[in-house]
Amino acid sequence: MSNKIEIREKFKSLLIATGKSTVTKSEIKDICSKLNISGAQWFTKDIGNRVGRGLYKVPNSSSAPVAEMIDYNAQVIPMPKQNEVKSGNRISNVTTDLETENLVPAVYKNYVPFGNFDDLLSIIGSKKFYPIFITGHSGNGKTMSAEQASAKLKRKFVCVSMTPETDESDLLGNFVLINGQMEWRDGPVTVAARQGAVLCIDEIDYGAQNLSCLQRVLEGKPFLLKKKNELVVPAEGFTIIATANTKGKGSDDGRYMFTNVLNEAFLERFLNTYEQDWPPVKVEQKIIKKELEANGKADDEFAEKLVTWADVIRKTFVEGGVDEVISTRRLVHISKTYGVFGNRMKAIELCLNRFDDDTKMSFLDLYSKVDAGANTETLMAQTVDITLPEQQPSGDIQI
Repeated sequence: MSNKIEIREKFKSLLIATGKSTVTKSEIKDICSKLNISGAQWFTKDIGNRVGRGLYKVPNSSSAPVAEMIDYNAQVIPMPKQNEVKSGNRISNVTTDLETENLVPAVYKNYVPFGNFDDLLSIIGSKKFYPIFITGHSGNGKTMSAEQASAKLKRKFVCVSMTPETDESDLLGNFVLINGQMEWRDGPVTVAARQGAVLCIDEIDYGAQNLSCLQRVLEGKPFLLKKKNELVVPAEGFTIIATANTKGKGSDDGRYMFTNVLNEAFLERFLNTYEQDWPPVKVEQKIIKKELEANGKADDEFAEKLVTWADVIRKTFVEGGVDEVISTRRLVHISKTYGVFGNRMKAIELCLNRFDDDTKMSFLDLYSKVDAGANTETLMAQTVDITLPEQQPSGDIQI
């Protein structure tokens, strides 16, 4: 009997030593392995220890809130005082899919690495806290590169997309009302930190200007959940990759509306900034060939013509001749549409309908020239500018 009591006390001590307020079944199994015991059913079957599906509270851990009240549906609801007990249990954590599902992303078989992918593998593979900022045009694979680097290394990956309404509660966590009781729900940043995951903050320049709640997180140090009065210690492997269409300085040309100018102190916390360009022509051709094949329409000639077409448009954009570009993502859209309808021009036209009529017709006209055999050098040697047809000088290409 005394031996059982001693083992249980050691078990509780190891639980508390994790520094967490809650633990998973997997973590309990690890502790049992250290104690050389088969299990701890006496602990897991006690309903008082359960806080959710596959989640158990750590004895003597302080997980109760310190705030006095919150606003919930315009009603002020008193929050329990610290250490207040309800029905024999303290306020518990809500278990979410982020805590129960496998966070290692699936390998995308059609992915073709390029650009800074090797650096991402080095950073993520080091398991060091190394926050980086990746900037570049929309649709050129910034987020996918971070996801696929994590997939290749079998690292947990949490991605959260920013909006102008995203706030501290959305990121770090908040109290929610469930069945008349207040319970805490970790946000994606907190979950990623607890699990030692790669956190991708997608479109970070679309977030609210006040992102100061992340400044401590971006230092890789323990950060405070103020509403809960809990200090979260990031697990090994936790790091942050932010993606954006700007460098956090806003968008002057109007292409990326509602992007914010980010605080300089906030931007300074990223160790490196990577400028991601479009894939090289040969790489992009390989990408599109794979996408066409995956959609049941293997067509190497079409892939090469699509990439040539997009390349000319991008180069013309850089020179100020056009106001729009064809992204790698849009070429993938065309590949999927071609897989559905089996008609090249219909696939292109449907995927160009998002542009204004003049741009759409100019892009279609350019593709017809590419389809007829014109190459990049021939097309770029001519004046390229989008103007109204009646204003277009003779001999110029409308693109």
